[in-house]
Amino acid sequence: MLNASLLIGGTCRPATEGRVFERRDPLSGDVASQAPAAGVADAVAAVDAAQAAAPAWAALSPSARRALLLKAADALEMRRDSLVEAMMAETGSTSDWAAFNTRLAANMLREAASLCTQVQGDVIPSERAECVCMAVRVPAGVVLGIAPWNAPIILGVRAIALPLACGNTTVLKASELCPLTHALIGEVMQQAGLPPGTVNVVTNAPEDAAAIVQALVEHPAVRRVSFTGSTGVGRIIAQLAAAQLKPAVLELGGKASLLVLDDADVSAAVNAAIFGAFFNQGQICMSTERIVVEAAIADSFVPAFVARAGTLRAGDPRTAKVQLGAVIGAETVERLRALIADALDKGATLLVGGTGEGAVMQPTVLDGVTPRMRIYYEESFGPVVSIIRVRDEEEAIHVANDTEYGLTAAVFSCDGARALRVARRIQTGMCHINGPTVHDEAPMPFGGVKSSGYGRLGGRAGIAEFTDLRWISIETGTPHYPF
Repeated sequence: MLNASLLIGGTCRPATEGRVFERRDPLSGDVASQAPAAGVADAVAAVDAAQAAAPAWAALSPSARRALLLKAADALEMRRDSLVEAMMAETGSTSDWAAFNTRLAANMLREAASLCTQVQGDVIPSERAECVCMAVRVPAGVVLGIAPWNAPIILGVRAIALPLACGNTTVLKASELCPLTHALIGEVMQQAGLPPGTVNVVTNAPEDAAAIVQALVEHPAVRRVSFTGSTGVGRIIAQLAAAQLKPAVLELGGKASLLVLDDADVSAAVNAAIFGAFFNQGQICMSTERIVVEAAIADSFVPAFVARAGTLRAGDPRTAKVQLGAVIGAETVERLRALIADALDKGATLLVGGTGEGAVMQPTVLDGVTPRMRIYYEESFGPVVSIIRVRDEEEAIHVANDTEYGLTAAVFSCDGARALRVARRIQTGMCHINGPTVHDEAPMPFGGVKSSGYGRLGGRAGIAEFTDLRWISIETGTPHYPF
């Protein structure tokens, strides 16, 4: 068992009331970590510390901020083993997924460092020749980042990296399911030499989550909220932020479709679909949940896809040679079983998998999924993928858009112009042609539409989310007034 700490104002400390909570390994049931169960007073103290540190951090030169973020990227990679160990114990992930988290998170810090000098404005021509008008971007203040458990290193770092580059200070509210992993991110930032209070980390027991989040969002010093998580919780965050007239960036659920058109390269489509559906046990917001395949190519694609899926095994990656680890808990397996049972009762066919024990769910493929079934609409967030056969391209586009979600999609076709034409009609924030639905790069404008949220995280597009745009004018002559 490993212990986490709160990080407030540069000090690692217990909760004010001394309470702690345990996170158990989803595979073994052993205690994976113990963390402080912060109270509202701790949450307020974290924001107060960030507010106190804000003026000095905002005044720091872009090159100085860049140097510290680059050091943080190096420090993160140096702590790779600790981060991987914590993430595997708390979430049941494979070592490959945890190591990938570390690499991409380090790249996100380096990308954020490169953006320190890209927080730019404009000189705007004024109607009066003697007036110079500028639009300048300035730090918003304190940014609250709320990160989830499924890609905890990537998403924990993403919640704070670009806000820091823009001159904001931050509070990271850790997930109750991986408090140690998120606390280690705070330790890395300290190790890199970021000033006290620039990054603060709050851990809380599950039963206290609502009160902690409300206290953090409602604190007057918090000027932006960045939330990654479920659509249901995202709606609550959006309402809390709206009541305070605070902008929020929401990266929420998904129901990604991978479209296999009748002229697709079957082998390439199978490879991308296997990766997109089952990487990290399908617990990625971008995971391929629906494979929409034209009837003319279905009899070539489906058997090849099922054969590949049948070679994958889920289990404990620490004791067995498996490609998939655990889902986040046994309750997820029960929920997936219910979705599978509903689909089978309504006419779907189970092609492979369908079994699970404890927190382990085997890769599952359902064929003949229709709108009558819950799994057609509901986000499964597990290693269960639906095959939906369609007559033609037009119906494929309809199915892809027949969902409340709009995060990402993919289109496979050997005709690039056709694929682009289809991609443009799919209602998602991201779409990949001849590539998997799971695709994330640090410089890209990551985000969705519809119930998948709003705002963009990453790259230059994210600068606008974490800065305020101010108009400043300078009179260089003698203005004339009517009276």
